[in-house]
Amino acid sequence: MKHYQHLGVFSDLVDAADKQQPLYPLARPGRDTQQHIREVMGFCNQPDAPLNVQIDATWEKDGLIGEAISWSVGYGPRTQAWLFRPATVTGPLPGVLALHDHGGFKFFGKEKIADGPDAPPQVVRSFRDDCYGGRAYVNALAREGFAVLVHDTFLWGSRKWPLADMPEDVRAIALRHTPPAGADAITAESLAYNAAAGQHEHIAAKYCNLLGTGMPGVVCFEDRVAFNYLRSRPDVIANRVGCMGLSGGGNRAAMLVATHDSVAATVIVGLMMTYESVLDHNVYSHTWMLYPYGLARYMDWPDLAACRAPSPLLVQYDTEDDLFTLEGMQAAHDRIADHFAHVGAPHAYAGQFYPGPHKFDLEMQAAAFAWLRERLS
Repeated sequence: MKHYQHLGVFSDLVDAADKQQPLYPLARPGRDTQQHIREVMGFCNQPDAPLNVQIDATWEKDGLIGEAISWSVGYGPRTQAWLFRPATVTGPLPGVLALHDHGGFKFFGKEKIADGPDAPPQVVRSFRDDCYGGRAYVNALAREGFAVLVHDTFLWGSRKWPLADMPEDVRAIALRHTPPAGADAITAESLAYNAAAGQHEHIAAKYCNLLGTGMPGVVCFEDRVAFNYLRSRPDVIANRVGCMGLSGGGNRAAMLVATHDSVAATVIVGLMMTYESVLDHNVYSHTWMLYPYGLARYMDWPDLAACRAPSPLLVQYDTEDDLFTLEGMQAAHDRIADHFAHVGAPHAYAGQFYPGPHKFDLEMQAAAFAWLRERLS
């Protein structure tokens, strides 16, 4: 019997579960696999359309035209989003839906990867230094000739769960949080909120399960709404719209391409592995978004990401990523490559391995932007 670090004396639970029903069976790309994903995710039975869309502000800055946009998804506060496009281009452009990460950082959403009309706060700049090579990659991507939309999704930014609506013991986590010495007000507030929100995600996930779906299903629904808005714009070429994201954003990109037939190209960064490879010590590190309830009965995570093969897919891996094992990332890469070979399109998938920790740095961004240009232009 294999011993799992965090299962300990319950390590034999894995074998017991596998005897009940084989875990992570191979699921080939196609409609059957896509339907299983939609059934597992839930929140797939109503139109994925934004309601009461408003353009709230426009600006021009650093060679880009920006728009602040908001809409309703039918529940909760309005979704806030930004759209960027080059100021010198007048015709329709290919589009990209940029998906912000999880990052244990829910106070902000879109601001983590995009610069709006105002300068970002220090806490965001510090976050980007660690994850994004110190820049707002959304703005850089728009300058490459794309219309790029970035929105807040369920539990982040404008869609975050108010601290006042969390249970008292969760609110107390924020009250007890001690900010770093010399922290400004936004840094102190956001870090305290993030500490509480990290524990509250378990409660939000329970509510989603109780309502017949799951956190992955709700997040993915909201991402489909945003994707459909982007495709509907007259300044966007509807059949040339892709998506991309790092970490939790890569998680979201995988779910989006699996549940929307019009995603023309997908970039997943720092979020690919086999489920078996996370069992030993990485389960606790990840969001509920990575674990759609019951998915393991039908497939492995790489099968979900590849279910629309030969739709073009780029996955970027960080070889020293402490959220995954290198063996698990390599196994996922091999499984995805096999899926694309199986449908006769081996070159529609690219797996790129980069040295270093969990990140989407400037080198990786340049490679991803070039790949998107080739697939969407």
